[in-house]
Amino acid sequence: MKKDFLVSVVVPVYNEEEVLTDSIHKLVDYLTKNLPYNWNITIADNASIDGTRKVGESLASKDNRVYYVALPQKGRGGALRKTWLDSKADVVSYMDVDLSTNLNSFKPLIDAIIHDKNDIAIGSRLKKGAHVTRQWKREVVSRCYNFLIWCLFPSRTFSDSQCGFKAMSRRAADTLLPLVKNNKWFFDSELLLRANELGLKIAEIPVEWIDDLDTRVKIVETAIEDIKGLLRVRFTPVARLNSIHIK
Repeated sequence: MKKDFLVSVVVPVYNEEEVLTDSIHKLVDYLTKNLPYNWNITIADNASIDGTRKVGESLASKDNRVYYVALPQKGRGGALRKTWLDSKADVVSYMDVDLSTNLNSFKPLIDAIIHDKNDIAIGSRLKKGAHVTRQWKREVVSRCYNFLIWCLFPSRTFSDSQCGFKAMSRRAADTLLPLVKNNKWFFDSELLLRANELGLKIAEIPVEWIDDLDTRVKIVETAIEDIKGLLRVRFTPVARLNSIHIK
């Protein structure tokens, strides 16, 4: 196993003082026992107004593999853009703080990039072998959204754009992130759609996923944002697309 690879794990948070400590401890324990590469964790605080900052700074002060970054504006996409571009890691990744996705899928996610030479690896709740537990309303919304993506982008090479469990190579991040305009929830979809435009290799890892009943996602607001984003990406392809290549 090659220890010389560095993997960055970003955990975006907003008002998560109640669960942050437990989640980071579980993540540290998993990575220590199961990931055969160098790694670090960045807590990306999206302008929390509760005690998240105090908790995050405390966690970072007790473990030199854990970092805390305070961001002035809300937005998961903005948090990932900032922390991924600032990182020097060979592989950048992120997961939701609630750990809805079983951590056992994380090593396969990273191996899909390091060993299988994919540009991006994503967790999928729709691939064969996935196990999903969630409210029927969110299941319907998710499947309708993915169906809409299929209608607008029939040549897409991924099935589940919104699962909060993704990783990509350093070179893919440096190429893609400047092309992604959304800084909120649509960030994930735009990232993958732009990756498809560039012909990048996307691997999907079936995951075990359990719905977070305390989710901060506002379904109607997010749906409107996503639809606007899909139409923008559909009708505004990346300029000079054929001249952009990964080195």
